[in-house]
Amino acid sequence: MKHFVGLLAVMLLCSVPVLAQGHGGGHEAAPRPPAHGPARVQGAGHPVEANHSYVDKEGHPNAPHVHSDGKWVGHDTGRDDPHYHLDHAWEHGHFTGGFGRGHVWHLAGGGPGRFWFGGFYFSVAPYDVGFCSDWLWDSDQIVIYEDPDHVGWYLAYNVRLGTYCHVEYLGNS
Repeated sequence: MKHFVGLLAVMLLCSVPVLAQGHGGGHEAAPRPPAHGPARVQGAGHPVEANHSYVDKEGHPNAPHVHSDGKWVGHDTGRDDPHYHLDHAWEHGHFTGGFGRGHVWHLAGGGPGRFWFGGFYFSVAPYDVGFCSDWLWDSDQIVIYEDPDHVGWYLAYNVRLGTYCHVEYLGNS
């Protein structure tokens, strides 16, 4: 019995630092990855605006993000958004690593121009580079979703920040 009580005391002491850790930055405490990607935009979509703000509520980031209810803020420009046109969609094939909240990946290196995880390589859309300036390219967790509106693009959701950006698949190793 003494050994059990001692072991229990050690386990409790070791767990205190874990309980004291806060969640990473972002607009809400540790956003849970959305269950699914955004719905396809119906009609022409929201017009593309210069200097568009994504701050829809106080404390939310000025970047495309996802609310805890699954609303994808910023994914509303529709199929004809020129920022996401690719002359050669799927040039490097299709990502086959798995989509949605059941497939959380850890970034393993690189930057917006070329990053990787699990042997898969991606690049952030040039228009979205400013939206991922606070990503930790060697450690953040991301989830990949299919983009229903922009052919050739996926959406990479950053679990720590609750933000996302458009990414193109570059192939695997």
